[in-house]
Amino acid sequence: MANVKAAIPKGTRDFGPVVMNRRNYIFDTIKKVFRKYGYQEIQTPTMENLDTLTGKYGDEGDQLIFKILNSGDYLAKAESLKQNAESLTSKNLLPVISEKALRYDLTVPFARYVVMHQHEITSPFKRFQVQPVWRADRPQKGRYREFYQCDADVVGSDSLLNEAEFVCIYDEALSLLGLKDFTIKINNRKILSGIAELIGKPNQIVDLTVAIDKLDKIGLDGVEKELLEKGFITADIEILKPVILLSGSNEEKLLALKSILSNSMIGLKGIEEIDKVFSYLKNFDLNHAKVELDLTLARGLNYYTGCIFEVKTNEAAMGSIGGGGRYDDLTGMFGKDGLTGVGVSFGADRIYDVLEELNLFPTDVNESTKVLICVFGEMEEAFAIPILNQLRKANINAELFPFGTKMKKQMQYANDKNIPYVVVIGGDEMESGLLSLKNMESGEQVKVNVEELIGKL
Repeated sequence: MANVKAAIPKGTRDFGPVVMNRRNYIFDTIKKVFRKYGYQEIQTPTMENLDTLTGKYGDEGDQLIFKILNSGDYLAKAESLKQNAESLTSKNLLPVISEKALRYDLTVPFARYVVMHQHEITSPFKRFQVQPVWRADRPQKGRYREFYQCDADVVGSDSLLNEAEFVCIYDEALSLLGLKDFTIKINNRKILSGIAELIGKPNQIVDLTVAIDKLDKIGLDGVEKELLEKGFITADIEILKPVILLSGSNEEKLLALKSILSNSMIGLKGIEEIDKVFSYLKNFDLNHAKVELDLTLARGLNYYTGCIFEVKTNEAAMGSIGGGGRYDDLTGMFGKDGLTGVGVSFGADRIYDVLEELNLFPTDVNESTKVLICVFGEMEEAFAIPILNQLRKANINAELFPFGTKMKKQMQYANDKNIPYVVVIGGDEMESGLLSLKNMESGEQVKVNVEELIGKL
């Protein structure tokens, strides 16, 4: 057999033990908060039917779906289609070649899940999901073809208490991870619709919001240039400027908006919704989050219909580390209309990079083994095995280094694996029953019997 070069597909990654410990620390922390707020975990298959995914993400998104080739001689089937030139279109050829695809996100599979299991779930249904997704994108720094999403959604409730609680979930989870300075930006799709009405361009809301969403990246001049290229005129931009550049407290911004959008029913509805979320938040104690009304926040506008969120850390140069929003008809794409919902996502990969940059991972997060038993010979190994069993029965992560290796190498093994304690067993320990327990960080060494050892650990 010819040798094959060891490699992985572009845009994918291996995760070693240290990285996995840190990733699980992030996921476990976030999951713990989700459960605290009543969210339950589900999982959906790695692959979905292709027609479940297509047409849900726009033309550009559809191009990024990883399609799975059907098993069998699909080329022969495709060849048979060629005999009838009229039938050979991408529309009827694709099912012959591919009927399934890798999951593009967690939201569309969730909508499919809700419709399929609607008679089993309790409404409102609060679920969270932490699973990998795949995009046939061009790999680059910070952008992968395989990555994890960490989502929570509640469907079947139009209460804005859900939006307020998502702010609390972000605040609690990120605070537990050690972040102390982050901003949760909030806006409302209806306010953006009201702004589009204000300048008489309601049908160009997507062009408008895509441009103003880039304000922090391309500046006001860049936004103006893009709007002019999209068919807006200078008079439109002059009306728009004071709106998107509104400053002051959240209350002051809302007050100004009520005046500016006084003739827009949908705009006033959006203001009312934001106002309600802020009034709920007054009853919650936030740890470190700053909540800011940001009128330039747009996010996926084909998708959201109400409040939208984005989370940014102020402690590191990083894009958003979370986002989400309200959607009024998530399940309509699968024939169940009128089911409103709201959801958020944590950007786990970006959060990892922030925690690493700020050195916020706890020192014990890489600790998989609590104590290593080191022995000098075969008799000591036999003596140590019952002790090893007692430690594990006490739920202490313990290893026994097999005899036949020098003590220096055994100690190096403990250091390399970040094992905090080592028990050394030689002839003296076997005779006295007192074990030598060494703290690998402080270097302190004490004699203990097995009961004392379990108590200390």
